[in-house]
Amino acid sequence: MQRTAARYCVSVTSAHPDPAFPRLHGRPDRGWVNDPNGCSYVDGRYHLFFQYNPDAPVHAGIKWGHASSTDLVRWRQEPIALVNRPGEPDRYGCWSGCVVDDAGVPTAVYSAVADDTHRSEVLLARSDRDLRIWRQDRNPVARMPNNPTISHMRDPFVFTADGHRYAIQGAGHTDGDPCILAYGCDDLSSWTELGTLLSGADPIAAGVAPANIWECPNLIRFGDRWILILSLWRKVSGKVNLAGVRYLAGDLVIGSAGPRFTPVSGGQLDRGPCFYAPQVMSVGGRVLLWAWSWERGRPRADIRAAGWAGALTFCRELSLVDDTVVSRPAAELEGLRSGPLPLTSDRPFAASAFEVELAPGTGRLEMWLLDRGDERLVAEVDVADPAIVPPRILVDGSMVEVFDGSATPYTTRAYPTATSRWLLRSAQPTTLRTWHLGQ
Repeated sequence: MQRTAARYCVSVTSAHPDPAFPRLHGRPDRGWVNDPNGCSYVDGRYHLFFQYNPDAPVHAGIKWGHASSTDLVRWRQEPIALVNRPGEPDRYGCWSGCVVDDAGVPTAVYSAVADDTHRSEVLLARSDRDLRIWRQDRNPVARMPNNPTISHMRDPFVFTADGHRYAIQGAGHTDGDPCILAYGCDDLSSWTELGTLLSGADPIAAGVAPANIWECPNLIRFGDRWILILSLWRKVSGKVNLAGVRYLAGDLVIGSAGPRFTPVSGGQLDRGPCFYAPQVMSVGGRVLLWAWSWERGRPRADIRAAGWAGALTFCRELSLVDDTVVSRPAAELEGLRSGPLPLTSDRPFAASAFEVELAPGTGRLEMWLLDRGDERLVAEVDVADPAIVPPRILVDGSMVEVFDGSATPYTTRAYPTATSRWLLRSAQPTTLRTWHLGQ
């Protein structure tokens, strides 16, 4: 094993020079961020890891960044956890994975990538209870299967069922079909291949989650039902397309050959264009989730000048209602409200971070971003049904997360400048409650 000391330390300022920077979302001031990893709760503190390049706003030399919180509202940047090491299986990058409590030892289980083919193996890394000093292994516990129908596997996720510990990995072929591989790992240092948890040949999975590779699988239990979350990697006209996130509701059966998942239904986890690679964690009877929100519509020159790219969503809480996954903002996020934001519809306003809550039954509301004569429709909600949950829109810099009262949120991006103004438009009188967010 190799002990990884804190080579880097990252910080978040309360006033970032870029108006589009999502300062309340807990990401470092600079560099590249993508998938959330290792979402965990240890000794009263939430830990959120993420794919991170501290040196530039591009996907390269990926490490595990680390932030922690006691309340899901205020995040503290921690030293970088895992680093890509010259000459080791993770020399190209420490890609996505999870953190497991292994007999009291926090243990990262992650995809180690050695070169630009992006083929991965699974490595372990162990830490102290503060999750600040990590000892990264050199020997993989799982390697690429000898199977010509599988070109890639990655993103291990560990779960327990019927008193045993199992792992799954997303897999598939860039010119073929997706699958989820299963492993037995009661001993985290010794994995046993257990075949395929689910394949793209399943008609329900094929209809709900069409892809060439299923990435970042999560398997979580809600009562008697299991939910499998899949991120869709597709090859379209020779180009890679990250095509959103789906969930499958179904049954998990542990047989003599290992776990097998049979879906009965499914749907979208988020309807927006900027939501991918989520990870869930179960704590205190709750299921919490974060996802990666990429940049969309911002020129590369502006990204390079800003020095940062990518963010994680606000924390969401999942529930299951009649086999439908319902996603809401974590209740703790109300702690971000720092004071009222007096405004009315059809009057432009400036705010770096704010929340809008609509009374049910008040009709359609549109949110626009205005800048020097340009107008862009960013989000819209239609709340004609007085019985639904009050819709909410949370804005933090360029991050826009819309919870319109349906089960499925909408995540998108918009890029305010120093001269931008927001505008709420409605065709009829609308009852709003609005707050500034943050300090």
